[in-house]
Amino acid sequence: MSLNSFGHLFRVTTWGESHGPALGATVDGCPPGVDIDESAIQQWLDKRKPGQNKYTTQRREPDAVRILSGVFEGKTTGTPVQLMIENTDQRSKDYGDIAEKFRPGHADITYWQKYGIRDYRGGGRSSARETAARVAAGGLARAALGVLAPTIQIEGYMVQMGSHRADPAKYDMAEIPRNPFWCPDAQAASDWADYLDRLRKSGESVGAVIEVVARGVPAGLGAPIYGKLDTDLASAMMSINAVKGVEIGDGMAAAALTGTENADEIRMGPDGPVYGSNHAGGILGGISTGQDLVVRFAVKPTSSILSTRQTITKSGEETEIITKGRHDPCVGIRAVPVGEAMMACVVLDHLLLHRGQIGDAGGQIG
Repeated sequence: MSLNSFGHLFRVTTWGESHGPALGATVDGCPPGVDIDESAIQQWLDKRKPGQNKYTTQRREPDAVRILSGVFEGKTTGTPVQLMIENTDQRSKDYGDIAEKFRPGHADITYWQKYGIRDYRGGGRSSARETAARVAAGGLARAALGVLAPTIQIEGYMVQMGSHRADPAKYDMAEIPRNPFWCPDAQAASDWADYLDRLRKSGESVGAVIEVVARGVPAGLGAPIYGKLDTDLASAMMSINAVKGVEIGDGMAAAALTGTENADEIRMGPDGPVYGSNHAGGILGGISTGQDLVVRFAVKPTSSILSTRQTITKSGEETEIITKGRHDPCVGIRAVPVGEAMMACVVLDHLLLHRGQIGDAGGQIG
């Protein structure tokens, strides 16, 4: 299988399967001299790991990361950094009943049609477990950003579960780590808990919308046409397992605005341009404006459910399927740290590209 890498200068290649012995990432292009150790990466993996509460899969994985190369005496050397996470709680027998069947809504059928072979134990590479490797790489990216651009802060949170939306008027960012949904609206989180508990007990699943914001990003990152910052952000978020839609700024809602409403007015502040709004999500013409980067992505419901669904077998026979095992009733919960990781990787990649081509040659205002 090809195309397991993303990024330009900060390049990440992920490897491994859901029920294999281990998975991980090879990161090439990390600048030398970045302070890093396993605990610095582990803090982000701990946000994503399964089994932390009743609202996520009960697969028990410590997701303990090991750094195998590219670091000496606590600093990156500029050579490839190899990150490995061992799988310790596989229960492949849970998938024996679907070895010959395709789960509706799952990549089972397309993997078979493309490769003529599939790892039915948890879905192999199509499993959301692959995202643990991205979070590990994102932890390294955050450490590098802390050296090169310490003003950048990245934060993700859930803004919608099923048809139930959080209220932006009630957002309190201090609330995000206080509930299992990474939601800034305490009332919405309470309502979602009851709603998801009912779905979980009935063997159902539901989708979600995640918002990821990067604050303190300098103006000038990205390039016109084929190197747009929003192009790479959209691609990165869309590559996350189960994601079916991505928006930058107002996204699809911008189509309902007039030009007057959509234009983010500009005034001169003491330290440079100040924008009256951020409909553009911090990107104009593929280049960052210096405002917050705002990205949202929609995650579909988990396709492994206890409800009986119609499907076919590899031999083409019509049949029914019920998927047993340990699955997330709302995979969007654990997608929050994954979205943060992808934002970190893309922003660092574009920061390195900008430094390499432009340096300090950008236009000054004022």
